[in-house]
Amino acid sequence: MRNYSKELIHQYIDKNTLFFCNDLLENMEFRTLIENANPFSFFVYNKTFVPEIIRELIDKYIEGKAETLLGDWLEGLAIFINSKVYGGIKSGIKGIDLEFDHDGVRNIVSIKSGPNWGNSSQIEKMETSFKTAIRTLRTSNSNLQIRCVNGCCYGKDNNPDKGSYFKYCGQRFWEFIGGDGNLYLDIIEPLGFRAKERNDHYVEQYCRKVTVFIREFIDVFCDESGAILWEKLVRYNSGK
Repeated sequence: MRNYSKELIHQYIDKNTLFFCNDLLENMEFRTLIENANPFSFFVYNKTFVPEIIRELIDKYIEGKAETLLGDWLEGLAIFINSKVYGGIKSGIKGIDLEFDHDGVRNIVSIKSGPNWGNSSQIEKMETSFKTAIRTLRTSNSNLQIRCVNGCCYGKDNNPDKGSYFKYCGQRFWEFIGGDGNLYLDIIEPLGFRAKERNDHYVEQYCRKVTVFIREFIDVFCDESGAILWEKLVRYNSGK
């Protein structure tokens, strides 16, 4: 076991830069944005100001995509830190993200972003993955002690023992994989610093995208007076 240090976080950030918002803006298309919108909500809530509509659509798109990318990034950070502290590895078993040994126990971990990540069928699928992993690992060592863990990068769950597995969230999870109770706080500073470095560029890109999409929306879905052609918008969004 190697002692955890903040330098591990900086090492990971240097190699795995989290500038995903800029990438999302560059790859965002007007057609995709409109096709994934709910035009009825704009009509019901009397949203007729095109810039407001466009900004709301862009913000929702970025929020949804960025949450997925950030979750993957945090999962990678957790595996990286654990590999340096406990010698853990990215698991090759389906449904399992991380494997590592500590105090004579093989820990198999399924990593999720937050505590409310899935419905009952998705949780059942995770439990099935744990059972399959246990059978696989005990094929070569029938006496192997195994702990199954659902790790969540943020949030709380004050009842971690779920019977067939443990659920560690937030501070509990990061301490579990890094051996330090302050690890979940140590992530904030370097992550925030790197995000701030690109903030000006992001704002510029965001404003340009809003301007371009407003022009496209007006050209396609507004009449000469600037009024929204709701029937045309709904046909484009929901028609056969």
